Amino acid sequence: MVPVIQSPLLAGLKGVRHAFFTRQGGVSSGLYDSLNVGIGSSDAPADVTENRKRIGDWFGVTPDALNTCYQIHSAKAHVVEAPWGAYRPQGDALATDQPSIALGVLTADCAPVLLADAQGHVVASAHAGWQGALTGIVEAAVAAMERIGAQRERIVAAIGPCIGPKSYEVGLEFFERFEAERPGSARFFSPGAVADKRMFDLPGFVLERLAEAGVRQAEWTGHDTCADEALFFSNRRAFRAGEPDFGRMMSGIMLG
Repeated sequence: MVPVIQSPLLAGLKGVRHAFFTRQGGVSSGLYDSLNVGIGSSDAPADVTENRKRIGDWFGVTPDALNTCYQIHSAKAHVVEAPWGAYRPQGDALATDQPSIALGVLTADCAPVLLADAQGHVVASAHAGWQGALTGIVEAAVAAMERIGAQRERIVAAIGPCIGPKSYEVGLEFFERFEAERPGSARFFSPGAVADKRMFDLPGFVLERLAEAGVRQAEWTGHDTCADEALFFSNRRAFRAGEPDFGRMMSGIMLG
C-alpha cells in the first residue's frame, strides 16, 4: 500500500473513502521520484501508468475508473456518471454520485480540495490554484454536487497538501488583483522579504471560499508542499532549483 495523508473530518464520514497521496510509494526515478502521476510530465509513460494503477489499487478500482481532468486553472466542474478511461475533459472539478468511480485531482503546490455529502451520497474533487480559487472553482464544485442531490449545508471538505503561507511569495500585482476582484483579500497576504513582495495564504483563501459557498465544515491538513521535499512534489521548489520539470501528486475521493 502506498502511504497517504487523510483528513480527520473526511475520515469520520461513513461510506466515503479519500486519500491525499504523497510523492512516496511509486516507481518513477530522478526528478519524478517516485509516485508521479502527471501524464503531461516528461516522465516515462510506463512509470506514470504504474503509479496511477497503484492509486487505483488503493481505492479498489481499475485505472479506467480513476477519473481526472485536463486541468486548466478554471472554474469549470463536471458531473461524472461513468468511468472515463483515457478521456480527460478540460476542467478543474469533478462530482459524482456513483460508487464505482474515484475522482482524482493532480497538484504540485496548488490546493487539492476533496468534498463529500455522505448523507446525500455525493463526492467531489477540485483543483484550486490561485486562479481557480479566485474565479470560483470551489463554488462550481459545490454547485455540481447540488445538481446530483447534495445539500451544501451537509458538505464536509478538506484541503490537502499545498503550498503554505510561509512559502508562497508573490508580487504586488498579484496582491492588487485579489483586492480589486475580491475586496478584503488583504488579510490573506503578509509582508514579503522585500517591499514589493507579499506572502499569500492559499489554503486560508480556499477555506474562506468554501465557507462562502455554504460549506460549514472544512479544514486544511496543514502540509506545505514547497517546504517538504521528502514528501511532496513542488512546482515552486523545482523552479527555484532550476529543474526542467516536476512530478505531480494525486488526491482522490470516492463513495464506498
